[in-house]
Amino acid sequence: MNDDCFNRAPGAGRSRHFPADPGLGVSTGNVEPKAPLFNQREPLRQPRTSPPFPENNTNSADAMVAGDFKRLQPSASYANSTSTSRGFNEVDSLVQSSKLSASAAEFVPSGIMQYEDPPLYDENTSYYDEQTLAETVADFLAHLSSSPGSFESDVEQITAMLNSWVTTEELLNELVELIYTQSTAIPNFSYTGARLCNYLSHHLTISPPSGNFRQLLLKRCQNEFLQRDAAVRGDPETQKKFHSYVLFLGELYLSLEIKSAKGPPNRATILLCALKDLMISLFSKPVDANLICAVKLLKLTGSVLDDTWKESGQQHMEELIRRIENILLDATCSRDVRQMLLKLVELRSSDWGRVRAAAAASKATPDNDPNYFMNEPTFYTEDGTPFTAADPDYAEKYQEILDRQDYFNDPDGENGSEFDLYDTEDEMEPEIEEAYETFCLEAEKKRKQ
Repeated sequence: MNDDCFNRAPGAGRSRHFPADPGLGVSTGNVEPKAPLFNQREPLRQPRTSPPFPENNTNSADAMVAGDFKRLQPSASYANSTSTSRGFNEVDSLVQSSKLSASAAEFVPSGIMQYEDPPLYDENTSYYDEQTLAETVADFLAHLSSSPGSFESDVEQITAMLNSWVTTEELLNELVELIYTQSTAIPNFSYTGARLCNYLSHHLTISPPSGNFRQLLLKRCQNEFLQRDAAVRGDPETQKKFHSYVLFLGELYLSLEIKSAKGPPNRATILLCALKDLMISLFSKPVDANLICAVKLLKLTGSVLDDTWKESGQQHMEELIRRIENILLDATCSRDVRQMLLKLVELRSSDWGRVRAAAAASKATPDNDPNYFMNEPTFYTEDGTPFTAADPDYAEKYQEILDRQDYFNDPDGENGSEFDLYDTEDEMEPEIEEAYETFCLEAEKKRKQ
């Protein structure tokens, strides 16, 4: 019996010719009637989406996520029915084991790194565990050094952070050492460092039995003070570190305020005595570096020290000036340093360059106020001579100016206007008039040419 009688599949016996795809390498010739069923058509493609299957094959899903699943590509091998069957079997097995779902929120291809938002700050976790105290102090001191103008706006936040962190005596000692070291090591930071020390001395809450922030800071400064005689005779590097300490102590004396029971806060008296002894040590070894440091310190604090010692009836500033005068006579310092010392002596003789307050405006006279005529305007006479209110003939000359203004600006017109003066024929000499007419004629001729 013919095999065609048993071909009971729907559409059996009908020949369907599909245009051959050149890319598949399939011949475009006549098709034999006994050819296999899928011999003349493209292989079925993988469905774009697959129905969900039970997620019981973990290995297959992992392999697909890792990129091992590869999409089947059309090729000439599909012309053979055996290879085609095998390919569909593989597709079916992969589809059944897949974890992909058409209802997924998004599709992320394998091999692409997914970005995850960093976790938000957890209040239960301390932020300061990520940095040490030394690193944090170094960071905000470097910030204040580069932006000293932000001190007022940042110091409150810095202090709040330190209050939440420095909770033990050991951490307080570490903080004092860090601020002292940075204040004497960073160039030109002694002023800002002293301001920070003053603020922390009033707003840092911790106060262990060994002392609060200010007391521990003064103890640290005392340790350096006790080594002053050896430091001024040490090597250049030792002297440099000592000079930084001296200038920081001067700034600390000007900035550090100690509250009093009555009245305004006072400066630390212990620092006042220390500065005097430090300058004596610097003058005891009158080399250029020590003398330059002493000059800088006196320019910085000289007026305040002088006033404080005068109020208490002490003559310490006179003693320091005598030492400087003796150094100018005997020491073999360089010419530039000698000139600096001379300028310092002159500065002190002029009351440190200060101008005392002038008398009140209501009581000021040329005799009691040297600035009485400072802001007075300058006037000029008819011939161009300048004069001010300090001129003995001021009243007479000023009245002449007023008379002249009244003559030219007469509201009644009795004296005529300024233009009437120049329009009168009597104001022009005959020679001048003739010359003017000649000029006008020559100008007219040139204009017509």
